[in-house]
Amino acid sequence: MFLLYLIHFAREIMFLKRLQLGLIHVAVAMTLVPINSTLNRVMIKELSLSATLVAILASLPYLFAPIQVAIGSYSDRHPIFGLRRTPYILAGLILCVIGVIVSPQVAFLMAENFPLGLVAGIFAFGIWGMGYNLSAVSYLSLASELSDEDGRGLTIATMWFMMIVSIIVTAIGLSRMVDPYTPEALIRAFGYVAASALTLGLIGLIRLEPRSSSLTLSPQSENYSFKQMSAAIVSNPAARTFFIYLLLLLAAILGQDVLLEPFGAEAFNMSVTQTTRITSIWGSFVLLAILIAGFLEGRVAKKAVAQAGNIGALLGFIVIVVSGLTSSTAIFYSGVTLLGLGTGLSTVANLSLMFDFTMPGMVGLYIGAWGFSNALSRLTGSILGGVVRDVVNQATGQALSGYLVVFIIEALMLLIAAIMLTRIDIHKFQGSVEEPSFVEKVALAAE
Repeated sequence: MFLLYLIHFAREIMFLKRLQLGLIHVAVAMTLVPINSTLNRVMIKELSLSATLVAILASLPYLFAPIQVAIGSYSDRHPIFGLRRTPYILAGLILCVIGVIVSPQVAFLMAENFPLGLVAGIFAFGIWGMGYNLSAVSYLSLASELSDEDGRGLTIATMWFMMIVSIIVTAIGLSRMVDPYTPEALIRAFGYVAASALTLGLIGLIRLEPRSSSLTLSPQSENYSFKQMSAAIVSNPAARTFFIYLLLLLAAILGQDVLLEPFGAEAFNMSVTQTTRITSIWGSFVLLAILIAGFLEGRVAKKAVAQAGNIGALLGFIVIVVSGLTSSTAIFYSGVTLLGLGTGLSTVANLSLMFDFTMPGMVGLYIGAWGFSNALSRLTGSILGGVVRDVVNQATGQALSGYLVVFIIEALMLLIAAIMLTRIDIHKFQGSVEEPSFVEKVALAAE
């Protein structure tokens, strides 16, 4: 009886720790929402700043992504007051919060005094991007250390679920706080989000991490150099094709982040409140698609689910283009719905396929390749979208044309990816690993 009580008590403790880790994940994610879903629209539409510049600034977290390896290694060897993760998580969260508070002010400064505003913008967005990477690698490491191997997937999946719900709630809250839109309302709303994120993060950190002396370290995962990862991918034709497929797919699906809200403003004269709600709609259908993918797990072939997601996202872009040509908001929201469903299905299914493209003893290497393709795709997709939008707008003199060309290009990228998927033969790839659970797949998608 006493043993059963101890087991029950231990499970309750782990449940609370998962919630605390989820709060930290939520806090960091909340700082991304106002910049990626509201400020980008204001900078491009209201302030008439270059979409290329906005895309570069918003992509700084992905540009800084390679430093996560160095941060993780440094925190392993340099605990502060006996804590190896908490101080770095806190420092990263504070940087994220400062970035959110300052970013709208430097955006307005760029519109008034571009040279000075640009310097301030690079500094402010750089702080935000550095904070994101500093906190992300630290709390993911802590999540891994606090969970045993069997519970690690559930821990990360719980964090991810809380995060996507928080994105939806934050977007809805932001849309209400900036209604009606004024620069003062925007700055005030960003301040509320920053304060909420800091509060939730601090609650999550309270007595979460044991001191180093009492913490049993989890086994270190495999460490691979970029050269080793590249060689493994390039040397195998099937893996190389799949890697290129992922780059095209993710760049198309994720590259629209910076432009979707400004497009809504340009095409349909939507207010800041209305365009901010786009993120909550998109996120809701991504979440629904994840649940659908879970139901289809083991019932439908992986490639079929992945292809359904790819085609769904492709149709989403086509419908969005049609909405711009017809000035129909109903068609536009239909496109956003398709894009969200396609993104959710495609993300989980393609991650499942990625596990088939691994060699025994080299799992870490291929998961690293997935993470690298994700960061590279977000970076290149966002910047490419911003550049194409600006170039086409300058060439045609029509504000809407640049967005439509970008969405058409992204639809073509998805078409090429869908064709490539039909030619990918997993059985020709040598080696396999144990099939992960659905929860573990969602967990790795979050990472």
